[in-house]
Amino acid sequence: MRSDFETITAEWRDQHILLVTLNRPDAANAMNTQMGLDLMELFEGLTVDLEGLRVAILTGSGAKAFCAGGDLKQRNGMTDEAWQAQHLVFERMLRAILACPIPIIAAVNGAAYGGGCEIAAAADFVYAATNARFALTEVTLGIMPGAGGTQNLPRAIGERRAKEVILSGLPFSAEEAERWGLVNRVLPPEELLTATLAIAERIAGNGPISVRQAKQAIHRGLQMSLADGLAFEIEAYNRLVPTSDRREGVLAFNERRKPNFQGK
Repeated sequence: MRSDFETITAEWRDQHILLVTLNRPDAANAMNTQMGLDLMELFEGLTVDLEGLRVAILTGSGAKAFCAGGDLKQRNGMTDEAWQAQHLVFERMLRAILACPIPIIAAVNGAAYGGGCEIAAAADFVYAATNARFALTEVTLGIMPGAGGTQNLPRAIGERRAKEVILSGLPFSAEEAERWGLVNRVLPPEELLTATLAIAERIAGNGPISVRQAKQAIHRGLQMSLADGLAFEIEAYNRLVPTSDRREGVLAFNERRKPNFQGK
């Protein structure tokens, strides 16, 4: 994995956790074409080779913004063709995030508007600072959410609430996002990253194949009927039975020690 991205940083916090930071602080970490390309390359790469990673954290640089959405200064005056070409990059970026086999935790450290809110909603779960604000403001610009907002937000907060938020474009607070189900925990800004790293470390200490299989069973199962979801779950479960990690987990329990999972 390369580390010389132009608009993001990718920092190994230990051998199993990757901290990805949206790094355009002078533009409130707004998404330009290059950020879309950088995120797309990073997460598409993880579907091919995890390089030992077990958890990824997504956050924004600075203290004010997670991501302010699409960079409207770059978009000003774009032709229809250029706009659609850029959005194809954003669509592919979003699908790469959703397809990432390891858990992605969003640590929302400030404003998450437009595409920033969509990135947060695409994560597996979200921790947010008390000063975080969320909004899908696209309809106020004559467009609509196009990076998963109309799909992931209703799955998180329900159809009626999502319609209210998306059709009005009104912002909502971190506390409201927690109450509605988009955010898991709200923390003081100075505690956000510490708490996110703590849960990431907890996840990374579990069986890595188990975590990946459970993530897929939850995500895909919710798109199926209950009967099909149960069938998918048991297929995911059965793939764990012949693994060395399954044997190590049971052995460690009986020997009253911490398991040493190898992802095999």
